[in-house]
Amino acid sequence: MNTITDKIGAANAAAATALECDFPVVEISQIAEQESWRKEINRPIYHIHKWWATRLGSVFRCITIGALTKPGANTWAQFYETHDLAGMVVLDPFMGSGTTLGEAVKLGAKAVGSDINPVSTFLVRQAFTPASEDQLRAVFERLERDVAPEIRRYYQTRDPQSGELIPVLYYFWVKTVMTPQGESIPLLSRYVFSQDAYPKKKPKAQIVCPGCWGIMEERYDTTAADCPQCGHHFNPQIGPVVGQYLTDRSGNRYRVKDLLPKDGSPPHHRLYAMMALRPDDSKVYLAARNEDVALYKEAQERLATEVLPLPESSVRPGHNTNQARGYNYTQWRDFFNSRQLLCLGILLREILHIENTDIQEQMLCLFSSTLEFNNLFCSFKGEGTGAVRHMFSNHILKPERTPLENSVWGTNRSSGTFSTLFESRLLRAKRYLDEPFEIAFEYDQAGQRIGSRKIVASQPIRARRMETWGELEKADHGMMILNGDSSKLPIPDSSVDAVVTDPPYFDFVHYSELSDFFFAWLSPALRDRYPWFARENSSDQGEVQHKDPRAFARQLASVFTEACRVLKDEGVLAFSFHHSRAEGWAAIYEAITKAGLAVVAAHPVHAELRAASPKTAAKDPISLDAILVCRKRAFAQSNLPVAENVVGAVEMMTVRLQAAGLRISVSDRFVIGAAQTLIARAIDDLSFDEIKEYLEAVRLAVGPKSESLPEIELSVPKTHAFVNQLNLFDF
Repeated sequence: MNTITDKIGAANAAAATALECDFPVVEISQIAEQESWRKEINRPIYHIHKWWATRLGSVFRCITIGALTKPGANTWAQFYETHDLAGMVVLDPFMGSGTTLGEAVKLGAKAVGSDINPVSTFLVRQAFTPASEDQLRAVFERLERDVAPEIRRYYQTRDPQSGELIPVLYYFWVKTVMTPQGESIPLLSRYVFSQDAYPKKKPKAQIVCPGCWGIMEERYDTTAADCPQCGHHFNPQIGPVVGQYLTDRSGNRYRVKDLLPKDGSPPHHRLYAMMALRPDDSKVYLAARNEDVALYKEAQERLATEVLPLPESSVRPGHNTNQARGYNYTQWRDFFNSRQLLCLGILLREILHIENTDIQEQMLCLFSSTLEFNNLFCSFKGEGTGAVRHMFSNHILKPERTPLENSVWGTNRSSGTFSTLFESRLLRAKRYLDEPFEIAFEYDQAGQRIGSRKIVASQPIRARRMETWGELEKADHGMMILNGDSSKLPIPDSSVDAVVTDPPYFDFVHYSELSDFFFAWLSPALRDRYPWFARENSSDQGEVQHKDPRAFARQLASVFTEACRVLKDEGVLAFSFHHSRAEGWAAIYEAITKAGLAVVAAHPVHAELRAASPKTAAKDPISLDAILVCRKRAFAQSNLPVAENVVGAVEMMTVRLQAAGLRISVSDRFVIGAAQTLIARAIDDLSFDEIKEYLEAVRLAVGPKSESLPEIELSVPKTHAFVNQLNLFDF
């Protein structure tokens, strides 16, 4: 294969690192796209627990190699080599799931990670804690012996064929509301509750009868059904709910939210079906019967008498939580039904009795991970795919009208349960620590890609966790995992070789609002052990998150200023970023400028595959990240490339990426163009409004070909060198 490398420019006297001069855009984008399909398998240490916007390890490995090697080095040629960058230090002030830390220590460098969110700090500590599979399995087997039977008894039903008790994989529930006339209405938009992910190939579906609540098997698209139990004739495609409104049997129309309980409690639910597992491993759908409802009530009654470590904190108002609060979900325990609270509480209580603190915390992390798939905000994805749609498939906490109740402990055929996540998340992550690998493509003699394989290109991850800079400074290898405000780091001036990070976006996911879901369970267990868990919720005054771009820029600038302080003069600060709006890029420009930095290079690469909103909801989704490479301003001026033709650069890069098989949208073109604009204006010290106007012009110029280039009048102070707009936007 002939490699295609994006040469940003020949190495020159001003460049201090390979990252400023060279980046294998095409090769890394291809590898990153492959990684993004199964991130939890290809980089399991960063997916030991839920975190948001996790970045692709292959991209950050390449960034880190480039940031720690001299100009002229071929970064792609070094990608699959084993490195020992002993003594070099990489900082990530927005640690998240720990991607930068993992990739740095795999290269033999020292790593410092900091995050203001206690859940991030906890999960990263667990990801890099060494624990033998034998140790973990021994404790797991003890839990399986002592508490699994107690939990499993609440997830079983009687097989009508054999009369024997069989395990239930999933319970199907539906929210109900009461009309003023006293009619209970299920919030069903259709009566088909289970179908295949590819229904045209496998049209068989499960349908619930609105007359007797029996279930039947029919085609997924049938519009006429007769219930075999009660004879009721109905259209399975038409339920009582359409959008935000429902219609009762008399034809009266109501807004769903107007019928929520007046006492402020969450909506009621009705259990109507189950998927159970027979001894021959076949799955069977069953209607909920009286004894199934009685089993749930038994769990409900026991919950009222048990003393369990359950969440007690409230759901605070916020962008990502207001929709849940609008449905009266005001306490985190409201996100679970009584059986879930009972079984999760029993499991957590037993985990907290584990004497070995390291192993206890590994199991606590696994428990917290299990919560994501065991709550009332989960839903059924269908047959032929992972059954459970976890609660964070939307970035807002959207109340699920037809919740799927998973079985907490699970079976060998379950998805998202404590026992299955033990194998698929925890043990897989620990094996990766022992044998960290990269993905490599395989090609035939004609140069056509025929598959991929794993290459071990790192020593086992054994970086010792250190608590102080003094300890880390004396060691050749190691890592510090900090919790706190990254604008106030306990690190000396000019002590870090590179800063590699992924800052939050000003108008996207508010991490702490969502991480409160986990914090509510973890804090009572860990608050006496770690001071950063001894607070009301996972937010902090110093967190960088704001819907106003100017306020966000100020917050981000404070962290970048601190990063600039600890960064060596010859070091780079590199981070990934994309945004579809000019103000997002203007905020980044302002933060960089106020921190005393300047963008010296930008590399477009394939971004994380985002299967969730807001990406899939966008008409023109973004699939590229821009890797923005910054230097301290005093050392950057002579190295700045001149972007006389931003649109030309966008066209050239678009053609190159498309030739490599990547799909490039209009929004992706703007990502490329905006990044080039930040380079062109890096030392101009423009105001927020001035750079935003430039960026708006770029957005229009690189938009659909049907758009004509607008008349652009830019008000730029005469003190700024102004590049003629005909040059800047010349096709």
